[in-house]
Amino acid sequence: MQEKIDHAIEVIGGVLYGKERQIRQALTCLFAHGHLLIEDLPGMGKTTLAHALAQVMGLNYQRVQFTSDMLPADLLGVTVFDAGNSEFRFHRGPVFTQLLLADEINRTTPKTQSALLEAMEEHQVSLDGQTYPLPDPFFVIATQNPLSQYGTFPLPESQLDRFLMRIELGYPAHEAERELLKGGDVRDRIGDLPVCIDQQTLREIYLACDKVQASNSLLDYLQRLVRYSREAKGFAYGISPRGALALLRSAKTWAYMHGRQYVVPEDLQTLLKPVFGHRLRAAEDYAEHGGLALVQRLLSEVDVVG
Repeated sequence: MQEKIDHAIEVIGGVLYGKERQIRQALTCLFAHGHLLIEDLPGMGKTTLAHALAQVMGLNYQRVQFTSDMLPADLLGVTVFDAGNSEFRFHRGPVFTQLLLADEINRTTPKTQSALLEAMEEHQVSLDGQTYPLPDPFFVIATQNPLSQYGTFPLPESQLDRFLMRIELGYPAHEAERELLKGGDVRDRIGDLPVCIDQQTLREIYLACDKVQASNSLLDYLQRLVRYSREAKGFAYGISPRGALALLRSAKTWAYMHGRQYVVPEDLQTLLKPVFGHRLRAAEDYAEHGGLALVQRLLSEVDVVG
């Protein structure tokens, strides 16, 4: 199974140069039943990553461009009256897909942002007294521009918490950018990428990740990290139980992707930034959601061995 995963990473890396770590993080998020938030400047490859991931995993794919005048019905769908049959019929929106790219999610209003909450958490949509299940798997990749840019609506903490991870792609390295310049528009090649992991294999990966073991000493370390965030000065609030479970689930998946059936402290440490970074805020920070400095405190001040 690791060979298939490594092959998928290699194939996606053929259109997203020099970003193996971010590709691994995105796959970890998918295999851990989570959702992914990518925060970066426009033009850094966020859409390319989402589209390539859908192609390589053989998933149905929809992209929605979020704008300030977008309504929840534009995402979820709408019920209309069919005069010919004298009945109301539900027309499904783009959320009914396996991989949804919510592009520039923080450019729409909180009302539309919140329309994704039930879909992401419960994998269903409720409208007009009816509940409609979403496809399985259902994976949301949302992109957002830095909050300093004009026309953005910050995601509230409740929405941020629905994302298992938040990552950044960053500028490409010199060699990777040279390959990009020489190769032309990589988006033209995404449709030709092979399916490396079909949906049956994906379900097997889900089950295998759930079986990865975490020792009592590993859980002790995780609880020390969480407790420090709740008790130490400088934190506006600590990590919730859902956040702790998110880190453990991600670490199990990361361990499996590296060929291990057990979690080690380095797995937790590697994923602290993408899993905890958007869930922490400094006590004096009223404008941003950033908690990367607090993540560094967790890494440096919490002992691995109690």
